[in-house]
Amino acid sequence: MSALLSASADAEIHAPSGALESGIDTADWRAVEDDLGRDGFAVLPALLTPQQCNAIAGYFFEEERFRSRIVMERYAFGRGEYKYFSYPLPDVVGRLRQSLYPHLAPIANRWHTAMKINERFPATHDEFRAVCHAAGQQRPTPLLLRYQANDYCCLHQDLYGDHVFPFQVIFLLNEPGRDFQGGELLLTESNPKQPGRADVVPLRQGDAVVLAVNHRPVRSARGFYRSSLRHGVSRLHSGQRHTLGVIFHDAR
Repeated sequence: MSALLSASADAEIHAPSGALESGIDTADWRAVEDDLGRDGFAVLPALLTPQQCNAIAGYFFEEERFRSRIVMERYAFGRGEYKYFSYPLPDVVGRLRQSLYPHLAPIANRWHTAMKINERFPATHDEFRAVCHAAGQQRPTPLLLRYQANDYCCLHQDLYGDHVFPFQVIFLLNEPGRDFQGGELLLTESNPKQPGRADVVPLRQGDAVVLAVNHRPVRSARGFYRSSLRHGVSRLHSGQRHTLGVIFHDAR
């Protein structure tokens, strides 16, 4: 039965061929960079179809796809659970990782230049993954999260080793108001020169949001300084909320 479910899910994800990459390639990446620089996040609407969202959410019950399962309450991360995919990644997850990275790497390099961080990122994700693996960061980090009533996620940063790609992408796989109530994506910023702020990131089913993983550059009279960001999820009131997290650096 599991094999049949996997085949059905993969068939839904693969149709139409190339649509995932086309939607990513035609996004307004200049606007994405502007939004990231101003807010620390940028929304890419409707990158996944509802059918693709449902199929990816269905992976949660296919244990063979994952290397580990985290019950958040055990580690004081909040309430809910998430699972890290194992290699080889499901085709759709690997394709999203490969297709998003080349658009984000040039922005990441400009950010590192502004913040005087020495690391620069190669043009392809395969090259960057090789850098991570050579440094001992060999465990895949893309993950699938599930929240149910009263679940939430504490504010955090997803840092897994010395090599940290400064962006990650989160896909909302359920529809707010229909499939769940509450459970908003939260982003907070701690700016050493200004009062802190918080944003509720508006998402619909199939939307993706690019988030700054740890810092963003903020211009000052003397150049740029670093402002720290964290993200989390507010308490879910009812229903179920699934998200796919695409993190580009691997873990030790």
